Amino acid sequence: MADARTADSPADSTADSTADSTAEVVATSTADLTVSGGAVAIAAPVPVVRRSAATDLALVATFAAFIVVCGVLPDIAGPSGVPFTLQTFGVVLAGLVLGARRGALSVLLYLAVGAAGVPVFAGHKGGLAILVGPTGGYLVGFVAGAVAAGALAGLALRRAGWRRAALVAVAALVASPVVIDVFGIAGLMWRAGMSLDVAWTANLAFVPGDVVKSLLAAAVALVVFRAYPSLLRSRR
Repeated sequence: MADARTADSPADSTADSTADSTAEVVATSTADLTVSGGAVAIAAPVPVVRRSAATDLALVATFAAFIVVCGVLPDIAGPSGVPFTLQTFGVVLAGLVLGARRGALSVLLYLAVGAAGVPVFAGHKGGLAILVGPTGGYLVGFVAGAVAAGALAGLALRRAGWRRAALVAVAALVASPVVIDVFGIAGLMWRAGMSLDVAWTANLAFVPGDVVKSLLAAAVALVVFRAYPSLLRSRR
C-alpha cells in the first residue's frame, strides 16, 4: 500500500505546477476585467509606441532636407502676381507631422546648413548675413512656427473625423501666416527700419499664398497620419 505522504505522483505535481503557471500567464496577459451588474467589461490594451534616437534623427534629417528642396524650387506666381516659395509649406508640415520638438529641430538643422553658406534659402542664397538681414525674421519665425504647429496639432491626438481635420488646419494656419509673419514683420521693422504700417503692408501681399500653403500642409499631414498613425501617438 502506498504511503499517504507519496499519494501525489510526480505527474500530478507537474500538472498542478503547469496549471498554476498557465493561470499566472493568462492573468497577466489578459486585459483588465471589470464586473458590474453581471456584465464583464474588457479594457482595450493601450498600444505601445516604440521610440528611438535613430528614428528621431532620421525624421529630423529627412524633413530638414525636404525644407531645403522646398526652398530651392523655383518661385511660384500667386493669384495676385506676387511670387512665393514653398519654404513655409515644408516648415508647417514638419511641425504638424513630427511635433513641436522634432519639427523645431528639423528647421534648426535647415537654418544651420544655410547659415554655413550652403545656398538653401529662398533665391538660392546662403550665409549668416541672410539670417541677420531684413528677412531674417521670417527664418527665425520658421522655428516658432514649427513649434506652434506641432503643439497645436497634438490636440488632435484624441479627436477623429472632421474634428481632427479642423484642429490640424487651425494649427497650420496659426503657424503660418500668424506666428511666422509676426516674426517676419518684426524683422522688417528692426533690420530694415520700416514702420509697423509699412512692414504690415509689405507682408500682406504674401498672406494669401501662406494660407494656401498651410491648408495644403494640413491636408498632407492628415494623409500621413492616416497612413502612419504612430506618428500622431509618438509626438514629442
